Amino acid sequence: MPQLLREKGYRFFFYSNEVGEPPHVHVSLNRSTAKFWLESVTLVRHAHFTPLELREIERIIARHKLEFLRRWDEHFYDS
Repeated sequence: MPQLLREKGYRFFFYSNEVGEPPHVHVSLNRSTAKFWLESVTLVRHAHFTPLELREIERIIARHKLEFLRRWDEHFYDS
């Protein structure tokens, strides 16, 4: 499970067994979780995050989108 970033307490990562899906990132903080597609920075699903937290997470992902996509490609296609 490659960790991509820790920012403002949020942990951004992906699972190594999800190669069949479009590029995406998982986010966790305590018991809250979310999944976002990376290409369009779109929320797929979440549990226990507030709307305010989801907007903040979306902004963080948007800032790091290119790096996350690069890391996705390196992990799933360059290995």
